Amino acid sequence: MTPALPRRALLLALTLALALPAPAQVALPPDAAAPVTTPPATTPPADSATPAPAPADPVVPGDGGGADTGSGGSAAPSGNPVSSSGTVLPATSPSDIPVTPPTVVPEPVPAVPATSVPVTPVPVTPVPVTPVPVTPVPAAPKPAAPTSPTAPDPVTVRGLWVDAFGPGLKTRAQVAQMVDEAVKLGVNTLFVQAIRRGDCLCMKSGLPLATDPDLEKNFDPLAIAVRLGHARGLRVIAWASVTGVANTAAPNTSPLHVMRTHGPDSGKNSWLARRPDGTWQEGSDGWLDAGIPEAADFMVNSVTSLVRNYDVDGVQLDRIRYPDGGAWGYDPKTVARYAAETGAKGTPIPGDPAWQAWKREQVTALVRRIALEVKSVRPTAWMSAATITYGPAPRITDPSAFRRSRPYTDVLQDWPTWVREGLIDLNVPMNYKRDGVADQGAWFDGWNSYAASVRTRADGVLAPLAVGTAMYLNSPAVTAAQASRSVGAGLGWVGYSYRSPTPGVIAGQQTTAQGLESVGTALRAKGEPLAAPLRWTAEPPSLRGLMGRVVGTAQPGGRVVEAWQGGKLVATGLTDGSGYYGFLTLPAGKTEVRVSGQRWSDTVPARGVARLPDLLARDVAPLRR
Repeated sequence: MTPALPRRALLLALTLALALPAPAQVALPPDAAAPVTTPPATTPPADSATPAPAPADPVVPGDGGGADTGSGGSAAPSGNPVSSSGTVLPATSPSDIPVTPPTVVPEPVPAVPATSVPVTPVPVTPVPVTPVPVTPVPAAPKPAAPTSPTAPDPVTVRGLWVDAFGPGLKTRAQVAQMVDEAVKLGVNTLFVQAIRRGDCLCMKSGLPLATDPDLEKNFDPLAIAVRLGHARGLRVIAWASVTGVANTAAPNTSPLHVMRTHGPDSGKNSWLARRPDGTWQEGSDGWLDAGIPEAADFMVNSVTSLVRNYDVDGVQLDRIRYPDGGAWGYDPKTVARYAAETGAKGTPIPGDPAWQAWKREQVTALVRRIALEVKSVRPTAWMSAATITYGPAPRITDPSAFRRSRPYTDVLQDWPTWVREGLIDLNVPMNYKRDGVADQGAWFDGWNSYAASVRTRADGVLAPLAVGTAMYLNSPAVTAAQASRSVGAGLGWVGYSYRSPTPGVIAGQQTTAQGLESVGTALRAKGEPLAAPLRWTAEPPSLRGLMGRVVGTAQPGGRVVEAWQGGKLVATGLTDGSGYYGFLTLPAGKTEVRVSGQRWSDTVPARGVARLPDLLARDVAPLRR
């Protein structure tokens, strides 16, 4: 080991810091918290990553997280909802609605095979051999600002989340009714939960079918939702819980489920995110560790299969992060990989900045890889993410404020970087706040303003932004007011959720149909967001890209990748744990990639993703502790 090696962890942190764009705000994904078997005794949560559970049925959408106390206090993590009395309520998310533990074992679906086959290309003008980089990644030149800026076109997304735990997707009749009611409500987009917890409400994803005794036999919910939705002029986005793959209250019973093949009892083959003491459950939930390359490959293939096998208009990533709490990622394989890539010694403490930065990059790398694979299959598919907005919003005037926020420091979700690098086309912050409760109304407006301030991508394009609101937490009048403020700012709007559109439905005082009617009346009133029919027909801003992979080395991750065009460095990045890299905001044209002692030239197409041949690393063997 060289004398400089002990400093590698710090250097990696600096490297990632230089490569990261100004912090953005993260909102909670629609993915609901783990199912519960009894209805909540108190009011639904106010500001959680995931919506609160509905009585008797699975939880409402969100992405499960801390609670907003309404005063910014420290009684609970500033992301979870609280009652009007200040009591912290359980957080939920669109895919976490409680369900009765299933007893039916679904017919397993064949796994999706890996698509990449290593190739040893003839290198083009090899560069001098160098060891794994330990110096900061040079910042790529910022694109020139437009000379004559114009006001952005309003985002016309008017959406509705439809979760996999309650009625809406379990039978053909439910899907037909759900589509009819969505059209009557006046939305133009359905975010339909496909991947629930390592399983799918679909039959062609490579994942086991969701275990649910109420699920109609020989029925593909996603396929029917797409067909009926398209017939009525609706766009249908497949919503997927990515890292959140298990709920012990309602486990999937298939022997092919990831919790059985790579779960807590799989020894060295386990893919679960773990705490320093080895525990893996967050409440009833189990999460995959984005820092384990095989787990990342599994998640990429699962999401990509939705676009490959269904005529969906795009995918939305939910639960694309580490669990709440920060002290995760301690599977021995993850810690060993971190040490190998950075030269760090021993087990990192939870608050180590270099350790946190490295894990945050693993989440971003997972988003990047999914985006590149999805765009390879279908360039016009929308890449969306339901992002987190715990607590008060960062100040727009402070470029570093987001890096002190809970989404960035706790769950390691850096969605501003995802927007800037074009990894997501549509950001949908889960801005689950309640007007009239402490400071939450101001927080709601603050997050909208902050998210709008970080919409500019590296190529100068303004990325679409739609605000996700918690209908189940607010009266129809407040839901309409929040939607109106969002749309009035030129942003889109998405409501959570079809199954629980009002607090009255959550409390058992209204049926779902009655709740939809009451919130629909408010949203369709004169001057309100759904007063007149509106189509969402825009194409995604990312229609082209470039991707490749480094092979032939025991340590393919964490390598600096440079993209050059016309003799100028235009972008930099890092390889993920499997050696993959890529870019989605490069101009079309001839591009040279430099990585691991190799150079390779190719052309970024005007539409589609150029997939470079696998490059055989030509540097020295990776340093070891």
